[in-house]
Amino acid sequence: MFLHIERGSSVPISRQITEQLRAQCLAGALRPGDKLPSVRELAQQLAVNVNTVFRVYERLAAEKLIELRHGDGTYVCQPQQEAQSQLATQREKYFREFDAVIQQGVLLGLTAADLRSRLTAVLSKRT
Repeated sequence: MFLHIERGSSVPISRQITEQLRAQCLAGALRPGDKLPSVRELAQQLAVNVNTVFRVYERLAAEKLIELRHGDGTYVCQPQQEAQSQLATQREKYFREFDAVIQQGVLLGLTAADLRSRLTAVLSKRT
């Protein structure tokens, strides 16, 4: 599981974590039955407040993407049909935002080679 927090972002940290975990559950990066880190472990890994992670887990449990098992841990659930449409919506939003970032880069004078190089650099950090 890979999560990246942008500390200077206008997007609240809890929303960043929620959206990333939701996307990983829906895209299959986190599979049904996978055990997630405990609230304390994830809070420590991300250097965030325990309550922030707890709220994220509660929100995802309410969406039936994860299951909180008292005394046993937190597990990824089988995505429901409505969750699949959420994934499609999130991907559409991502592509619109990605297109806007590319357009902004072009307006700033970046070339296609510059943009490809940056994308390659970011992707190489991920793997």
